[in-house]
This record gives sequence, C-alpha cells and structure tokens, in this order.
Amino acid sequence: MTPAPLPLSVVVPVYNEEGNVAPLVREILAALRGVTAFEIVYVDDCSTDGTLAALAALKADVPELRVVRHVSNAGQSTAIRNGVKAARGAWIATLDGDGQNDPADIPKLLETRDASPADVRMFAGWRVKRQDSGSKRWASKWANAIRASMLKDATPDTGCGIKLFERAAFLELPYFDHMHRYLPALMQRAGWKTVSVPVNHRPRGAGVSKYNNLGRALVGIRDLRGVAWLIARSRRTAVEEV
Repeated sequence: MTPAPLPLSVVVPVYNEEGNVAPLVREILAALRGVTAFEIVYVDDCSTDGTLAALAALKADVPELRVVRHVSNAGQSTAIRNGVKAARGAWIATLDGDGQNDPADIPKLLETRDASPADVRMFAGWRVKRQDSGSKRWASKWANAIRASMLKDATPDTGCGIKLFERAAFLELPYFDHMHRYLPALMQRAGWKTVSVPVNHRPRGAGVSKYNNLGRALVGIRDLRGVAWLIARSRRTAVEEV
C-alpha cells in the first residue's frame, strides 16, 4: 500500500552529527506536534561516527521519524534531494543537522506561507543575527553580495539551511552538486516567487563544521557561473490544450 500523503515533511541531512541528532529531533517534535501532521526524514550521508545508531535508537520512541542512508558519501545537496524524494509531505521544511537552525521557526514559515500568494513556492530563512565566527560571516557576506549581483535573486541569505518549499516544485528543478546554495534563484528561474523570512540562528550544538571558507569559495565560483548560465538559457511559457 502507498503511504498516505502528509502536509509537511521535515528533511534533515546529516554527516557525523551524532551529538546533535537527539536534541534536534526533540526540538522538531516540540515545535510541530499539535500544529500539523508531519514526518521527519533524516538522511545519513554515510556517517562514520554513531549518527546512524543514534537515529535507530530514536525510531523506537518517535513514530514520526524515518531514516534513509546513503551507501556512499554524496554531499548535502544529494542528501536533501534524496530526502525530498523519499518524503510524503506536499511541503518540505529543511534544517541543517548541526542544530544551528531553530525548529521553532518552522511554524512561522508555515504561517507566512498561508498568508502569501499561491505563486510563492519557497520561503527561505534569513539569519539576521548569525552565530558563526567572524571569518565565516565575512566570507558569507561577500559571497551573498557576489551571488546577488550575478543572479538577481533578491535573497539576502541563500545559504541558510532552514527553508520551506513545495515538494513538486523542488523536484522539477535541475539537479547538480551544491544546488542547495542556489535554491531561491533556481525556484525563480522555474517561474515561482520566493520570500525571505527572518529566523533565529544558534551556535553549533556539538561536533565540528564540515566546511571551510576556501573550499566553499573555490566550488562557489564554478557553481555560480553555471547557475548564471542556466538562468540566461531559460525559457518559460504558459501551456494550453487545444
């Protein structure tokens, strides 16, 4: 039997986040139980620590929790996409697995969606008070400025992990590694509108960051040129049956 659809799926990609799994799941439950029907889909990107064991232990007590696992490490964008493909929710909320995004912001995103026009299909978190190191904030500031000047996506914080978007619209987007950094621009390319919503941001709960500023910059230059090319080559038109 095909599982019944749900209004919302919360997709959380993780790689070596053993210490953050249980606290974040508890926060998601506290934020959404009694608000809407939902599921939590964790995607383990072939962790080498106790992340998968921690998730398996939680499943016995958390009926909303589902876990899928990559058989080889594939990165955050692939984990998000596979989580969305596995999800049953008509709408998807994403969270980073390090605990820096606050699940209590998900109801705010849902309220903003309900008050918005139907052609808005993505609500992107905007970390107005970032809790990262000075070098990371500086690098992100310049990266956002360069991206905005090239892509014209009117999104002040495209790298924020907490987002709410329609599942069907997401699955129509072109897929490539690191696409999660360009989701507002890609949604706009597909003809949908996006809205940025101020959200909370917190220090990492446990573990260490999997990224560095230089690595992000080198990959980002190539990806930015590619997304700009996609936007320039895009054509859209309404379709009618005759």
